[in-house]
Amino acid sequence: MPGTSRMPVSLRESFNNVRNKARARRPVWSNPLQVLSIDLIRQIVFFLFVLRWTRRALWKLKGRGLLGTIVELYTDAYRALYGYFLRLPGVRTTVRKQVDEAIAKMSVKLVPTNATRYLTLPKEGWSEEAVRKELDTLANMDHTRWEDGYVSGAVYHGEADLMRLQTEAYGKFTVANPIHPDVFPGVRKMEAEIVSMVLNLFNAPPGAAGTCTIGGTESILMACLSARQKGYAERGITEPEMILPETAHTAFRKAGEYFKIKIHLVPCPAPAYQVDVRRVSRLINPNTVLLVGSAPNFPHGIIDDISALSKLALRRRVPLHVDCCLGSFLVPFLEQAGFETQPFDFRLKGVTSISCDTHKYGFAPKGNSTVLYRTEQLRSYQYFVDPSWSGGVYASPGAAGSRPGALLAACWASLVSVGQSGYLDACARIVGCAKQLAERIGANPELEIIGRPLVSVVAFRARDLNVYDIADAMGARGWHLNALQNPPAMHVAVTLPIVKVWERLARDLDEVVEAEREKERVRVVQGKGARGAATGDAAALYGVAGSLPNKSVVVDLAKGFLDLCYKA
Repeated sequence: MPGTSRMPVSLRESFNNVRNKARARRPVWSNPLQVLSIDLIRQIVFFLFVLRWTRRALWKLKGRGLLGTIVELYTDAYRALYGYFLRLPGVRTTVRKQVDEAIAKMSVKLVPTNATRYLTLPKEGWSEEAVRKELDTLANMDHTRWEDGYVSGAVYHGEADLMRLQTEAYGKFTVANPIHPDVFPGVRKMEAEIVSMVLNLFNAPPGAAGTCTIGGTESILMACLSARQKGYAERGITEPEMILPETAHTAFRKAGEYFKIKIHLVPCPAPAYQVDVRRVSRLINPNTVLLVGSAPNFPHGIIDDISALSKLALRRRVPLHVDCCLGSFLVPFLEQAGFETQPFDFRLKGVTSISCDTHKYGFAPKGNSTVLYRTEQLRSYQYFVDPSWSGGVYASPGAAGSRPGALLAACWASLVSVGQSGYLDACARIVGCAKQLAERIGANPELEIIGRPLVSVVAFRARDLNVYDIADAMGARGWHLNALQNPPAMHVAVTLPIVKVWERLARDLDEVVEAEREKERVRVVQGKGARGAATGDAAALYGVAGSLPNKSVVVDLAKGFLDLCYKA
């Protein structure tokens, strides 16, 4: 028609060919309901995706609040960006060089260069005399004198007579392995009795149960595993979460990483430095499998408000674990010894599990701990059973398979040898010493006690000095004390050896503080300003690297340290 444009025939044919090919590629549905079902599935998947992330966002807003959520997102973003900055080519080279220098410095201290090294098996076995001579050499290598009370914590020594008894008990059961209870019935009996004794100490109800472990970390790991398995078996939780004080032992964070349990950290604000129970309550959601409290915590020696946590756990029907690894055989005797205490054990109905180290103030050899449960059912959630292995039916109570029965024998010997009267006496001496030390430290105007410690740990920080310089200066005098962070501080964990020398420790601390204070006065007079840059080992790790928003440098240093531990 006139005035109407027509598509050229060749172009129209090409267009039709393309359209027909496209139609040929399009799936042909024999039933219109198939199209509807595919669209419906897509919509359901999208809806579930949106619902999942909406619930997570609402839980976060409920737990942290709007401002707290914004701050947390900002902190995470800042930390991530700083991590990218540290990986820039020029920056990465500089940081790597500094890390290598720090590790080389540690190597000089940890790995002796003048000692004979044995890197392969000897062609002929040594004589007993030669072995004993070398063992004496190794035992007498230059070390911090824990025997003289110069080490905070670390060695929870029950004194010489008990050590001799432990050695004898160990020798009688050197080859024993609890995984074969029929072969070693004596070890089975001793392990069961250890658990029963500790359960009784913590006022466990009828039907309570527990297991022995190789240390506090395994006890905590097993309690977290039990809570995770309980959440899955009884409530179908596939994305478990647990809530713990920021001062709780780092083994809980290890459990989170090992067992894929999301961690929520709750502040422990001054002046009490106990976990904020209201914030714990806000963070509980349908995925919560465990609440945590410490009695006391490792950093500051503070007992959390376990009574309030117990009431919250009962009301919200969430398990509550009390970490009593450090308090161990002191906290149960506080009241009898005439000291102030707080409720912490199974007498609180909300407490479902407790970890207690027998190798701390129970004075058993290192490698002994217990994890206790209110019921046998809770204990069974930590078991591993494989009924179909070609090697036979396999069952183990915890993470380890084979375990040293000799350590259990030495632990049992320690408990029955010391007895209630012995532990009561040790509590009176250790806690009494801690209170005297706290009073002495608190009298120093430059130092401030953190919280109100009730057990054996006395933590303190400096008001106007660098506390890490103080820690390094005490180290130069032979003391091995614990440096802390968040906030910068240090602590003394009193043991029986420290009881004998605590006045010397307090005197050295006063002298070190005065020397550091004089250094600051000189700096001010010289116009260099107060509080100079700290240069010691503790300052290098905590005062410098520890202050970085991204901790990758600290991680590299720590990994380097662990590598050095295996450098022959």
